[in-house]
Amino acid sequence: MSGTNSPEAVKKLLENMQSDLRALSLECKKKFPPVKEAAESGIIKVKTIAARNTEILAALKDNSSEVVQPFLMGCGTKEPKITQLCLAAIQRLMSHEVVSETAAGNIINMLWQLMENSLEELKLLQTVLVLLTTNTVVHDEALSKAIVLCFRLHFTKDNITNNTAAATVRQVVTVVFERMVAEDERHRDIIEQPVLVQGNSNRRSVSTLKPCAKDAYMLFQDLCQLVNADAPYWLVGMTEMTRTFGLELLESVLNDFPQVFLQHQEFSFLLKERVCPLVIKLFSPNIKFRQGSSTSSSPAPVEKPYFPICMRLLRVVSVLIKQFYSLLVTECEIFLSLLVKFLDADKPQWLRAVAVESIHRLCVQPQLLRSFCQSYDMKQHSTKVFRDIVNALGSFIQSLFLVPPTGNPATTNQAGNNNSAGPVSAPANSGMLGIGGGVTLLPAFEYRGTWIPILTVTVQGSAKATYLEMLDKVEPPTIPEGYAMSVAFHCLLDLVRGITTMIEGELGEVETECLTTTTEAVSSPTQSSSEQQEFQSTSDQMDKEIVSRAVWEEMVNACWCGLLAALSLLLDASTDEAATENILKAELTMAALCGRLGLVTSRDAFITAMCKGSLPPHYALTVLNTTTAATLSNKSYSIQGQNVMMISPSSESHQQVVAVGQPLAVQPQGTVMLTSKNIQCMRTLLNLAHCHGAVLGTSWQLVLATLQHLVWILGLKPSSGGALKPGRAVEGPSTVLTTAVMTDLPVISNILSRLFESSQYLDDVSLHHLINALCSLSLEAMDMAYGNNKEPSLFAVAKLLETGLVNMHRIEILWRPLTGHLLEVCQHPNSRMREWGAEALTSLIKAGLTFNHDPPLSQNQRLQLLLLNPLKEMSSINHPDIRLKQLECVLQILQSQGDSLGPGWPLVLGVMGAIRNDQGESLIRTAFQCLQLVVTDFLPTMPCTCLQIVVDVAGSFGLHNQELNISLTSIGLLWNISDYFFQRGETIEKELNKEEAAQQKQAEEKGVVLNRPFHPAPPFDCLWLCLYAKLGELCVDPRPAVRKSAGQTLFSTIGAHGTLLQHSTWHTVIWKVLFHLLDRVRESSTTADKEKIESGGGNILIHHSRDTAEKQWAETWVLTLAGVARIFNTRRYLLQPLGDFSRAWDVLLDHIQSAALSKNNEVSLAALKSFQEILQIVSPVRDSDKPETPPAVNVPVPVLIGSISGPGLNRPFVRTDSIGERLGRYSSSEPPIVTDELEDLNLWWAAWNTWYRIGSESTKPPVTFDKLTFIPSQPFLTALIQIFPALYQHIKTGFNMDDLQKLGVILHSAVSVPISSDASPFILPSYTEAVLTSLQEAVLTALDVLQKAICIGPENMQIMYPAIFDQLLAFVEFSCKPPQYGQLETKHIANAKYNQIQLFAPAEWVALNYVPFAERSLEVVVDLYQKTACHKAVVNEKVLQNIIKTLRVPLSLKYSCPSESTWKLAVSSLLKVLSIGLPVARQHASSGKFDSMWPELANTFEDFLFTKSIPPDNLSIQEFQRNESIDVEVVQLISTEILPYANFIPKEFVGQIMTMLNKGSIHSQSSSFTEAEIDIRLREEFSKMCFETLLQFSFSNKVTTPQEGYISRMALSVLLKRSQDVLHRYIEDERLSGKCPLPRQQVTEIIFVLKAVSTLIDSLKKTQPENVDGNTWAQVIALYPTLVECITCSSSEVCSALKEALVPFKDFMQPPASKVQNGES
Repeated sequence: MSGTNSPEAVKKLLENMQSDLRALSLECKKKFPPVKEAAESGIIKVKTIAARNTEILAALKDNSSEVVQPFLMGCGTKEPKITQLCLAAIQRLMSHEVVSETAAGNIINMLWQLMENSLEELKLLQTVLVLLTTNTVVHDEALSKAIVLCFRLHFTKDNITNNTAAATVRQVVTVVFERMVAEDERHRDIIEQPVLVQGNSNRRSVSTLKPCAKDAYMLFQDLCQLVNADAPYWLVGMTEMTRTFGLELLESVLNDFPQVFLQHQEFSFLLKERVCPLVIKLFSPNIKFRQGSSTSSSPAPVEKPYFPICMRLLRVVSVLIKQFYSLLVTECEIFLSLLVKFLDADKPQWLRAVAVESIHRLCVQPQLLRSFCQSYDMKQHSTKVFRDIVNALGSFIQSLFLVPPTGNPATTNQAGNNNSAGPVSAPANSGMLGIGGGVTLLPAFEYRGTWIPILTVTVQGSAKATYLEMLDKVEPPTIPEGYAMSVAFHCLLDLVRGITTMIEGELGEVETECLTTTTEAVSSPTQSSSEQQEFQSTSDQMDKEIVSRAVWEEMVNACWCGLLAALSLLLDASTDEAATENILKAELTMAALCGRLGLVTSRDAFITAMCKGSLPPHYALTVLNTTTAATLSNKSYSIQGQNVMMISPSSESHQQVVAVGQPLAVQPQGTVMLTSKNIQCMRTLLNLAHCHGAVLGTSWQLVLATLQHLVWILGLKPSSGGALKPGRAVEGPSTVLTTAVMTDLPVISNILSRLFESSQYLDDVSLHHLINALCSLSLEAMDMAYGNNKEPSLFAVAKLLETGLVNMHRIEILWRPLTGHLLEVCQHPNSRMREWGAEALTSLIKAGLTFNHDPPLSQNQRLQLLLLNPLKEMSSINHPDIRLKQLECVLQILQSQGDSLGPGWPLVLGVMGAIRNDQGESLIRTAFQCLQLVVTDFLPTMPCTCLQIVVDVAGSFGLHNQELNISLTSIGLLWNISDYFFQRGETIEKELNKEEAAQQKQAEEKGVVLNRPFHPAPPFDCLWLCLYAKLGELCVDPRPAVRKSAGQTLFSTIGAHGTLLQHSTWHTVIWKVLFHLLDRVRESSTTADKEKIESGGGNILIHHSRDTAEKQWAETWVLTLAGVARIFNTRRYLLQPLGDFSRAWDVLLDHIQSAALSKNNEVSLAALKSFQEILQIVSPVRDSDKPETPPAVNVPVPVLIGSISGPGLNRPFVRTDSIGERLGRYSSSEPPIVTDELEDLNLWWAAWNTWYRIGSESTKPPVTFDKLTFIPSQPFLTALIQIFPALYQHIKTGFNMDDLQKLGVILHSAVSVPISSDASPFILPSYTEAVLTSLQEAVLTALDVLQKAICIGPENMQIMYPAIFDQLLAFVEFSCKPPQYGQLETKHIANAKYNQIQLFAPAEWVALNYVPFAERSLEVVVDLYQKTACHKAVVNEKVLQNIIKTLRVPLSLKYSCPSESTWKLAVSSLLKVLSIGLPVARQHASSGKFDSMWPELANTFEDFLFTKSIPPDNLSIQEFQRNESIDVEVVQLISTEILPYANFIPKEFVGQIMTMLNKGSIHSQSSSFTEAEIDIRLREEFSKMCFETLLQFSFSNKVTTPQEGYISRMALSVLLKRSQDVLHRYIEDERLSGKCPLPRQQVTEIIFVLKAVSTLIDSLKKTQPENVDGNTWAQVIALYPTLVECITCSSSEVCSALKEALVPFKDFMQPPASKVQNGES
């Protein structure tokens, strides 16, 4: 009011007043003098007041009655002009608030008079208004009078006045209540008003009210009276009143001043007692009225509803409910029920429309709805008002579709129903799936032929009514088609929006409060009191939340069925995209809300509705039909009708089809169509899942199932990472997409991906729901894909992958279900399904390993193992494509993460190792690639405990028989691994020992025994042993190449790195590895197949030495045995100290023996080589001379230090030093602890026994012979025999006769073994070269060694000499009589045909050329005899006799000998032997030890000198003479060595010799010249020698016995007599033959006789005369005449011989000596 208080304003006011008064006085000067005077005195009065007072306005107010008086008088003139001037002046005073209560009363009275005179009506109203609005001076009676005045002006005939008055009334009523409010404000501090008034409190007396309040009370009470058509109490003077106006006023008061009623009990009492009954009473015609019912049914005529009142009542009700709900709970229940009733189909259309509008007003007030729910629905015996409202809206909408607006009674009645049962579900409802495109021009709903346009009725969220505002209409308006539907539609939408926004807001608050309080409670542990408070507040909050939650749940439970029914119907009927969008949004928000509140049934129902909307009509998706049917079946209403698949034809007519595709089903059912509405629903679903995934829980299944089907129909296929991309039309031309959808697809695909990406923001539980849903979807897809090769639905698998990838940060919580399911998918028979399962699984594993976890994987081993585990599980799947994926994944993991696998190694290696033989080459190849990568790059990075697994895996690849190269390469890898062990030995050993200790400790704690292979060897040694064992397994692989490679590797590794092993471990190496291997190889070799292998696969030719399995195994056996022997040999210093070396030695010898006796030349020969090696015949260099092979200088070799058998030392202390140091130690004074020699005689004797067994078994001739008979080869026998000398060196001290006997048997048998003709050219270059085979050499060497040993050995060894002679002589016999080998027929080597060309012809057996051997043996015999002739044993054992006996054979055969050299050598040997032996024999003559020798000797001479064999025809003269000279030598020997000692020689022998000489000198056996004798006759020299010897023996010696002399004399006389005969016969024949020459033989004979005669004479001359018998001389001289007679012969040869014979006779020509003459003898 400062504007009216300022001095300027006051000054202006005074001026204006004065001018007004002046104007008044002017106007009234003539007609109304009293007025003029009053005006003038008024001017003075004003001036006086202004002059006297400082507070001018206050003074004016005090004097206001007087100041106003002139103007009132002016009004009384009823002169329009004056009246107007006065009223204006009064208004000016009023506006400056200078009117007192009295003045005001006067003014009102004056106005009343004017009113009654109907003057200046508008000005009156204006004045009243100004008076009442500017100040509060008008009270009580005056006020009521002013109000009545306005009312009365409202009912004048003038329209303008009426309307102005109405407006004034409204304003005045407002002013009255505003004053009261202001009054309350002023008094608020003084008195506490009761805030809320109990509705049932007693009526208070009005006197308690303050003045303004009292006015307001009276006014309101009278308004009620007037509306009720009763007389007013306070508004005296009312003449008439309309209900409509009264209701409007009531409504405005209630609406504008609710606090008045809520704060004052008096007013609230009025509300309850007056207003509510009034409203209910006025409603009655509307309630009773039913459209179309006949009047006759009720006795009294029913009052028709009256639109203006009804509409205003509804407005009042709206206000009552909105503002005074808390006061009027019961009354509101009635009102709300009425509202619901007004929606019935049997009410007039306009009534239904305004009722819907009223309900709309409620629907936009969620807090109010909440109160309804709390007050009614949640109370036990109360009407379920909130539910009924929603259901009513639903049935209202249904009824609009069912009933055409005109409506006929039948349909109307059918649709009418009572509230309690909720809306009847129209059968049409099953058409939920119906879809509208945007084909129609107008947005509309269309269902079952009923077409209802959608009108734009209001802005979202505000209930702007149309018909509730038609206050000027008296008649019911016509409602445009679709209006009610549109409002009802908005009601639903606003209801949903309001409820959800409110509840979600409150939920949000509760959640944040809970968070803050709990954090505060936790974070303030300081004061106990504060904690108490905190907890107090928390628990309060909990209570509050429990209450709130109950309300929220009740609200949702009450409304969801009705909402869903209505929304589904509308969704089905909607043909407008925007409407559809709104419906879907409502369904979505409801679903989300239900989800947040955990109301599963309702959530699923909304989601189901959306899902159905997304799919084509009739689409059989079981998950939707079953779930909702089950959840809703027990309700009294149903959302879908009977048959889910039924759909109204009407809804199809307006669909815009945007896609045609194949349904996802086991049996293809033709095509299905998708409309744009389906796509819209789909996008809503996606939206739901995206934004509200956290609350979907189990309904993920519905959502995902639907999406899966849609994705399938649209033909989206998964691409890498699980995203779905528009795929090619896989199923042929059935998928048809319009351009509209084509542009949408990438968007949908993108949203789909984002949906799963957003799963990373879900909480763990929701995430599990999502995963479970995907898994069960996938299981369904798997079931469908069984048994057919149709393209399966990969939606679920792809999305599982996507979900896993985005949730890597918490992969642990979902890994097991996720991978568990994918593993099942991997086992599916449908290849595409399987492939995707594997793709997803491997992608996840790779992603998991590369993901930057916190803590990193290296520190979270459990997680790492968890991630790798499915990879291992994949190994149990047999499909090769899956395994390939698995291995490719391993390869990629190795390439990217190989360095950081750590504890994951066993799993990764396990995957490689799990590949089985039958799984195809490509798999094995890939797995092997992985392994190669591991061995080349990752051995140093993996834990040492995994090395054993690497060995196992590498070994297992060796055993795969798919691809030979892989097996061979894997053996190479094992070698590389062993190298790695060797280089990193110390580190590995340390780490393994540490690990072992830890495990040991664990095992002890658990009380179990630590179980690992090769226990109790230390872990590092176990690693080696595993490696050896693996290689050992490979050594018996069926494929020869693998065996060979593995064998070489095994022995190389043991050789190169064996020194790293602890000493005690060698025991295991020998027994568990090497001998075990030998056993297996031996077994396999002996059982191997002898069938010929045609080719080695492909075009590879196999060499004939390897063309059977047996031969291939032989190679393996050779390699293995050699390897083991080499280890025994080179590592003897390590092995010998082991306790059971001798047992090992025996086993090894046993193996050597069985190999040597195997029927395979290669094996047997190799066995002997190994035998030689372990006996160190192939003299390996001693450690002290040169380092081990390989000659790496700083290879650490463990050396045992200190006594091994030290007490209490289970295991010697091992020092590892370089070889250099070790050699230094050996060569220094400290002797090596163990030597390489086999010190123990037992070992050597074991070797000897083995040798003997090998020898006797191998050379024993078989019993029967056929093609396959096995005969040992020459190299084998040679090697066998060559072993003996070395062996003998060690056993000679104990070597006795028995052993010698055994040896002899073997030597003899060995030499007797024939060779096959195809081998003979290699062993004997040709027959003509007289050479010894190496075998024969070896045999002789063996004997030589023996005899040398005997020679230097002790006395007792010399008894072995004879045995050696026997052996050698047996060999000598071979020269003439080759030995037999069993029953085998051998050809002589000369006749064997060499089939070198036909290499494979069956072999013939060839006896060797034994001559050179026999001859060499003979030479040895001679040598030996020369050395040993005098030895007692030699003498005693008749060695000489045996030699002679043996030589007798070739000598007697002479020319018949196989080789000429033989008898010549025999002769020379005989001569040598005799030259030594005879003196010995003479020496021992007395002992009789040689008695039996002499006859043998005589026979030998006899057989040789007079052989039965005929010289060959081609013998040359020179040759003959040479042979003759040999005979002569023999005779010379007799003359020098035998005859001179005749007295020491048995007489019989001498006699035999004489007879022989005699025979030789004159061949008297034959009297005729036969062919046989010619050659003998030719031996002139020989005869001469015999003759001379004979003569010499006859005459030179003193004759000891008469017998001897007799023999010689007899011989002479025989000789002479024979000569005589021959000469006589010759002369005879000569004479008879005449000119004819005599036969050659005769001539020869005569010549011989002549020569003999000359020889005889010579001999006789040389002899001492006393030795010659006189008779002899007589006989000689008697020859002379005969000789002379021969002179006539014609043969010159005879003549020359005769000449020689006659010459000696000259000695007889001298006169005889006197002695003779004297006759002395």
